[in-house]
Amino acid sequence: MSATTTAPTSGSTALPAFRPSMKVPLTLGILALIALVFFGFLGPDQTAEMKISDAGDAVAVPALMIPGQVGGVVFGILLLAMAAYSIYLWTQGERSPKWLPIAFAVVFVFALLVWIVAGARQPSISLAGLVAGSVTLAVPLVFGSLSGVLCERVGVVNIAIEGQLLGGAFTAALVATMTGSPYIGLIAAAAAGAAVSMVLAVFSIKYLVNQIIVGVVLNVLVSGLTGFLYGTLMVPNKEQFNTPGRLDILPIPLLSDIPIIGPILFEQSIAGYLMYIAVAVVWFGLFKTRWGLRVRAVGEHPQAADTLGINVNATRFWNVTLGGAIAGIGGAVFTLVTIDSFTKDISGGRGFIALAALIFGRWNPIGAFLASLLFGFAYNLQSILGIIGTPVPSQFMAMLPYLVTIFAVAGLVGKSRGPAASGIPYVKG
Repeated sequence: MSATTTAPTSGSTALPAFRPSMKVPLTLGILALIALVFFGFLGPDQTAEMKISDAGDAVAVPALMIPGQVGGVVFGILLLAMAAYSIYLWTQGERSPKWLPIAFAVVFVFALLVWIVAGARQPSISLAGLVAGSVTLAVPLVFGSLSGVLCERVGVVNIAIEGQLLGGAFTAALVATMTGSPYIGLIAAAAAGAAVSMVLAVFSIKYLVNQIIVGVVLNVLVSGLTGFLYGTLMVPNKEQFNTPGRLDILPIPLLSDIPIIGPILFEQSIAGYLMYIAVAVVWFGLFKTRWGLRVRAVGEHPQAADTLGINVNATRFWNVTLGGAIAGIGGAVFTLVTIDSFTKDISGGRGFIALAALIFGRWNPIGAFLASLLFGFAYNLQSILGIIGTPVPSQFMAMLPYLVTIFAVAGLVGKSRGPAASGIPYVKG
């Protein structure tokens, strides 16, 4: 028996060649053109001084002196080259590598920073101070976004992050003052965040109330309750109930002596080190353990998980509770690290920003951590803009992270999809 092959006839229809999405190359191209025009051709004439090290650092690094307009043109051409490479890959039927949008974002942000500083009355900025402040401001956002990751990975939308942060901040200040120990206040903050999360879990999982509505109501409830107790308890009795003190800064030997990055990363309070640990543990737990496989199965296909013997609602309940405890620790940062007292609505909407960081980070702990750093950078830059006297409105910088988040949700910087069962209650049977 002989095998024969049949050549395709002229009338046969060939399958179309695979062509990846044009979203990434198009977005990079548009942003590169914007950078070249506004940062370069229309850029300021002054020279931006970018200080890498502070005066007190053991190792002095010369400052970068970058001409505003010339530097903008150079950065714009570099961005155009990266965008052109992405377009070339698209024409060849290949996707842009993951490192390309990241490198593009770093260059774009640095070009934006040069443009802002060069146009200021005092065209000088300390990069070390900017990064250090960004890390500090990002700590509660990281804890809040990790809370959202744990909740949404099991199918519960955690709109109540704001309430968990606020409850943790109030409880930390109150308990730390009454016990005289900020560390006990930190533990109490975790318990308060867990308590708020339990309310969310009970109503959304057991009683099947809409998760968005429960989260919004909890935010309003915690805001009103803490505001009432602040006005009636803390204001008239500040010494007794609202002088918690601060968590000690604990430099790590040797690591804190590393030039430039050592003081930024390794001179933190215990809350800062817990942030690093929490990101690593949550990532490892979700993607490298049997527990994480069960959690992700519940968030993607609860019916299949139930068939395999996983208690879907119990898994959701305890994950939401754990997420609340983590968010409560983030709330304690406001009153035990940033300032040494509680004020009404001290979280200032950071819970919703943490939710945006969660989405931008694609429901991944490391991605949420990096997105939180971006938001912290934008927040810190707002305050610095007023100091150096730049004509760029601070509200413009506050708007940028949200624009990036919109791009991420729309898929303009890559695929962004949450767990399939997120927000959908599960009824057994």
